Amino acid sequence: MLDIRYVVNHEEAVAQNVKNRNAKADVAAVVASYKRRNELLTALETTRAEANASAKAMQGKMEPDERQRRIEHGRALKVRVAELEKDTEVLQLELDAAVRQLPNMTHPDTPIGHTDDDHKVLHTWGTPRAFDFAPLDHVDLAEKLDLIDFEAGARVAGQKFYFLKNEMVLLDLALQRFAVDRAMAHGFKPVITPDLARPSILEGIGFNPRGEETQVYSVAGHDLCLVGTAEITIGGMFQDRIFNANELPVRIAGISHCFRTEAGAGGRESRGLYRVHQFTKVEMFIFCDGDLEVSNRHHAELLAIEEELFQALEIPYRVLDIASGDLGAPAYRKFDIEAWMPGRGLYGEVTSTSNCTDFQARRLGIRHYPDETSKARPVHTLNGTAIALSRGLIAILENHQNADGSVSMPKALLPYLPFDRIVAK
Repeated sequence: MLDIRYVVNHEEAVAQNVKNRNAKADVAAVVASYKRRNELLTALETTRAEANASAKAMQGKMEPDERQRRIEHGRALKVRVAELEKDTEVLQLELDAAVRQLPNMTHPDTPIGHTDDDHKVLHTWGTPRAFDFAPLDHVDLAEKLDLIDFEAGARVAGQKFYFLKNEMVLLDLALQRFAVDRAMAHGFKPVITPDLARPSILEGIGFNPRGEETQVYSVAGHDLCLVGTAEITIGGMFQDRIFNANELPVRIAGISHCFRTEAGAGGRESRGLYRVHQFTKVEMFIFCDGDLEVSNRHHAELLAIEEELFQALEIPYRVLDIASGDLGAPAYRKFDIEAWMPGRGLYGEVTSTSNCTDFQARRLGIRHYPDETSKARPVHTLNGTAIALSRGLIAILENHQNADGSVSMPKALLPYLPFDRIVAK
């Protein structure tokens, strides 16, 4: 959430930012509501002062007619105070809701645009493998190697659910432990989070838990939602917390199941595990000093850790600076890593990392004392995918397949596995 004073003082810049991000928000209306709210507050204070003065004047001696006149005037002032209090409260609620519709401001280096073609490729790593045989996609590989059962998943829970089987289960667990160990080496503390959260927590993080465009599953009969990422629950861990300066940064690696409706998703690019309703993810999250220079450094670090992980897995990838129109509302800047997926013949997103500055912290009331004498101010929050297991599995199967139909395991995973290859039964 943006500071309303910043919005008022930078109305033109905020309006241009809303346009650049293709957001649905009326900045002029927000500013007008803020000014009207202030007018009401001024009128309320003036009327209260007048009512207090009238009540005080009643303490003196006066003629009966004058006393009656003052009594009636005092009653009218009380009625007016009540009316102004109600109008101010209503307008404040409307203003708060309107400000929450405004997206975060955007990093000046973020490319402006609303399509995938507007993303900027920052760099690539590795060279897509030149196979001397016709490579299979992960769905065909998994069928031949008996690793995934999509049909049973559909019978049990519906399309885009699945069962992992045999070596795929061990590979999934190995990837989790590999990612957690690497994150811990960088100072992140491991946490297994709840898979459910209150709608207020989702809204605080910047997700829309309701409405036609939501990607969130709500639990019938309960004020709870299934989370789409541990970002939600980790942010909620510290709601209304005030950190001392020496407690920051706080670095957490959260493991959670992720549930997404993926409304409207379909087509060849969504085949198999690429776009599913449930998967497991290891998410890195940082709470840091509310200084842009500090959070930008942490953002670069998160990206470097993500690259370290995929280099260790021997997966070619490219890094994108995501265009303004594709940023989520909380993100000030977002980098994606897209891994080469031979089965698709395309790069596919496997990680994202976002600097959300103080946008989420303002909504969740998470603050810190910069020093012993300063007032508390919002922290900055950042998130980054260590590994999203479903897409990580795709990248490993497709990039490390062999001509005989087997799949070799990356060296980095061998300490976590009882096999170095997956072969047909």
